[in-house]
Amino acid sequence: MKEVTIRTEYITLGQFLKLADCIQTGGQAKSFLQEAHIEVNGEVENRRGRKLYSGDKVAVEGCGEFVVSRE
Repeated sequence: MKEVTIRTEYITLGQFLKLADCIQTGGQAKSFLQEAHIEVNGEVENRRGRKLYSGDKVAVEGCGEFVVSRE
């Protein structure tokens, strides 16, 4: 499981996908979320505005599994 470190209280799922190198630009988030299977803490998620906090676990089909941590 890869660790993605944030400096703020939370990060949106769309921003997270870019930070985790699953997508190249933030504009790709909407279409990526419609096509890929993504789980946040074991629940299917497709909202790019979903807030992720330290300790959240994210599984992205074709990209890997990640845990959010705060700096």
